[in-house]
Amino acid sequence: GRRPAAERGPVPTPGAAGPALPREGRHGEAAAGAGRAGRRGAGTDGAGDSCLKHSRFQQRGIDQVLDASTLSFGTRVRWFAICFVAGIVCSFLGTALLWLPKGIKLFAVFYTLGNIAALASTCFLMGPVKQLKAMFDPKRLIATIVMLLCLILTLCAVFWWNKKGLAMLFCILQFLAMTWYSLSYIPFARDAVIKCFSSCLG
Repeated sequence: GRRPAAERGPVPTPGAAGPALPREGRHGEAAAGAGRAGRRGAGTDGAGDSCLKHSRFQQRGIDQVLDASTLSFGTRVRWFAICFVAGIVCSFLGTALLWLPKGIKLFAVFYTLGNIAALASTCFLMGPVKQLKAMFDPKRLIATIVMLLCLILTLCAVFWWNKKGLAMLFCILQFLAMTWYSLSYIPFARDAVIKCFSSCLG
């Protein structure tokens, strides 16, 4: 006779494709694949962040060099003071040597070196880029060009042209251009000078 249904076991459903994987196994494989993809993505993002940080570090280093900020503030102030004092000493020394037989040439050379040292002092204090931006600001542009030209022409008049009168003339123009340039950093100083000369001239 026939066995009871309980002994025969479950009746297979038509169209079934065999034993299926447990749901937990499918979820485990999906999670493992997502983890591998995440690790690859994290490695790519980490490399991109590293390159970005490196480029930022390089740019910051370039900016520091251009602004002279790689030097400590105390070092910058020290070199500012050294260059400023050297400029004053050169100017006074040139004035003292003016009365010697070849004093005009010596005066022109030392006075020019004094002005160059004065410009270098503010370059240490502000940084090269800020110094150039300040010098070639529209309100200082004419004074800066005249001052730089006179610095060069003074040395040319002394060493190449051998013209004492031209050297003295360029020194006077240096003084006027440097004074006008320096007054631009003081608020309303130029206006006060213009009013003063206007009142004196009538």
